[in-house]
Amino acid sequence: MTGIVEPIFGILAVLVASIIAPYMPWLLAFAAGAMMYVVVEELIPEAHLGEHSNIGTMGVMSGFLIMMILDVALG
Repeated sequence: MTGIVEPIFGILAVLVASIIAPYMPWLLAFAAGAMMYVVVEELIPEAHLGEHSNIGTMGVMSGFLIMMILDVALG
């Protein structure tokens, strides 16, 4: 039942895309910040609960490093 919201707002986003185009960088930055908040608050603490807690930390750091290298190399 809650999945019905996604197509409705998807259609709404298509209809107002030209109006919100100038604000798109701000909206995408907000979405990225929200995703980072979820990672920091939920996923990282959960990764430290197990026996091998350093693996999660190293994975996050490695992923961040790879993305930074790709950003500099391709950007």
